[in-house]
Amino acid sequence: MLIGIVGKPNVGKSTFYSAATLAPAEIADYPFTTIKPNKGVAYLRTRCPHLDLGHKCNPRNSACENGVRLVPVELLDVAGLVPDAWQGKGLGNQFLDDLRQADALIHVVDSSGSTNSEGVPVPAHSHDPMVDVWFLEKEIDHWIKGIMDKGWEKSARQAHLEGEKIEELIYTKLTGLSVSIGHIHAAIREASLPESVVAWKDEDLMRLSATIRKHSKPMTLALNKADIAEDATLQRMTKTEGYLSLPTCAQSELALRRAAKGGLIDYLPGDVEFKMRDASKLNPAQKKGLEYIQTHVMGKFKGTGVQQCLENAAYNMLDLIPVYPVEDEHRWTDKQGNVLPDTHLVKRGATARDLAYKIHTDLGDNFIRAMNCRTQRVVGHDYVLQPSDVITIITKK
Repeated sequence: MLIGIVGKPNVGKSTFYSAATLAPAEIADYPFTTIKPNKGVAYLRTRCPHLDLGHKCNPRNSACENGVRLVPVELLDVAGLVPDAWQGKGLGNQFLDDLRQADALIHVVDSSGSTNSEGVPVPAHSHDPMVDVWFLEKEIDHWIKGIMDKGWEKSARQAHLEGEKIEELIYTKLTGLSVSIGHIHAAIREASLPESVVAWKDEDLMRLSATIRKHSKPMTLALNKADIAEDATLQRMTKTEGYLSLPTCAQSELALRRAAKGGLIDYLPGDVEFKMRDASKLNPAQKKGLEYIQTHVMGKFKGTGVQQCLENAAYNMLDLIPVYPVEDEHRWTDKQGNVLPDTHLVKRGATARDLAYKIHTDLGDNFIRAMNCRTQRVVGHDYVLQPSDVITIITKK
């Protein structure tokens, strides 16, 4: 799974990325600091099943800290987007091309209103951040439409004459954008299009592109710099219909994670508080910074919002759940004796056979049945997986 970190220049995208991954990224207070995309790994939290088993786990593709399983996901921090990027303005063409494989987007917004549409610093609260939300979605819509537009009339007429399903035509045109047939089916149902494809006009394609974007690139809003934003702005944006929005302080998260790594505080991503280990080891600037974070971020928002945005994207927008395939249904181990070695994220509603295919094609092809290790009951290929299921796949010998 790949989550794209998007937004206009100079809003804190690279800070958000660095805070989520602790990977180095160039951070500065001017537009277009990020030229080439940064790619790294962040982690989603979930309760580890080893707490129910009573034996410590041995993760291979993830990690476990104090009973919290940390499931890896890929993050992509791309260049900032400015109005008319779809026409090549700024670094628009590169930005949009980098987003092709993203399954979901986190739109980092300067909720303090201290940068204009181009990402240039302006007085705080002088720019409406909702404008940035609307323009970014418009840019992605135009980008998708531009890809569909190429040879559209000829392709549409041919599909109509030959009886080809329009969903297949659109799917072919959008190959490489992580757009599925299911996304296209849903978009066509919702877009209120003329019955005949040859009657579709430019505005119909624009409306369809917007609906495809909503389904294939679901977006959550990280209301960054929330600690200096106006409360009325945050309330308005978090209550805007159609958006999942969270107050976010990426700079604070980055500071906390670095302090934790340096042994100055006890803190795990997503915690609602942190604890100082030894205040005598802090210099005055560090102490002042942590006190600010405690009062203006943790005390006010119950967290920095960075980890919550990641989990919002994965668990709510993409509707993923963690499951744990094992070889031994009694000890919950693989062949090497590792307890709960792997975590897989699957779409809610996925079946036992879907999990088998996700692990390896041969497992799916030779699937006979599965075992729910928690209940010790045999389940069939159509068993719908539940969050944190521990499953043994049984195949033909």
